[in-house]
Amino acid sequence: MIRTFSYTISEENFAPTINDFLKSKDFGAKILTVLRHTPGAVLLNKEEVLLKTPIHVGDLVEIIWREDTSSEHIPPVKLPLDIVYEDEDIMVINKPANMPIHPSLNHYENTLGNALAFYFEEKGTPFVFRCINRLDKNTTGLTLIAKNRVAGGILSASLADKKSSGLFREYLAICRGSILPSEGKITAPISRVDGSTIERKIDFENGEEAITNYKVINEKNGYSLVSLILETGRTHQIRVHMKHLGYPLIGDYLYNPDMEKMSRQALHSYKLSFIHPISKELLEFTAPLPADMAWMN
Repeated sequence: MIRTFSYTISEENFAPTINDFLKSKDFGAKILTVLRHTPGAVLLNKEEVLLKTPIHVGDLVEIIWREDTSSEHIPPVKLPLDIVYEDEDIMVINKPANMPIHPSLNHYENTLGNALAFYFEEKGTPFVFRCINRLDKNTTGLTLIAKNRVAGGILSASLADKKSSGLFREYLAICRGSILPSEGKITAPISRVDGSTIERKIDFENGEEAITNYKVINEKNGYSLVSLILETGRTHQIRVHMKHLGYPLIGDYLYNPDMEKMSRQALHSYKLSFIHPISKELLEFTAPLPADMAWMN
């Protein structure tokens, strides 16, 4: 895979050197190091130059990024793949239930990684799996994929930087009962349960900061459909926070095995919005509730 990033230097985006300019475009230190040691990767007005080369208004800067290898241990498998959006740098996928994100010991050939490996193999394109917002196996909805290391690095840094706009994530969940108060903010740190690699708990002494905003958007037949907006991204954050509030998600085998209406946790990644890592355009996507949750519409 060869991806060319082209920039015309203007008065608005001027920087003294190519290195300074790329930093202003959020190219991280690791990416700049790769470029520094890759012959032919940095061009100024079609001529190969060094990152420290000065630039001027009107110059054309081109970055030639090459990726020739694919992720190891992700066999390509033909699986359904609901692509909501795709361009040269990113993909947004609407993930179904019962599909893990990444292959593991017990799920080696039924994951989103397998589906994407097959998709890119069909195109004859190297594939390295870079999932920006990982969903649990039985959480449905939107997940963001970076198609190259440059885009992946920028998105990951943005997500980790609390001072940036990061990635806006809104989920929809179904809980039993009438939630009171009907909206609010849950601020409760989360840590692992001792002796478990999967289960999480509220831990005010040793847990990591976790913040979830919630709002009830519909009530029907003793159930509540809740909108949840994350300010942090801890493992099982919504599931643990709603249990802490006293209204755990239905169908959640780990935190509330209430299987009367659902055989999986009733959680859907409904909306994603973020700044495109390269174009810097604001993008927003939504995915309707899946069939097994649509009864709460």
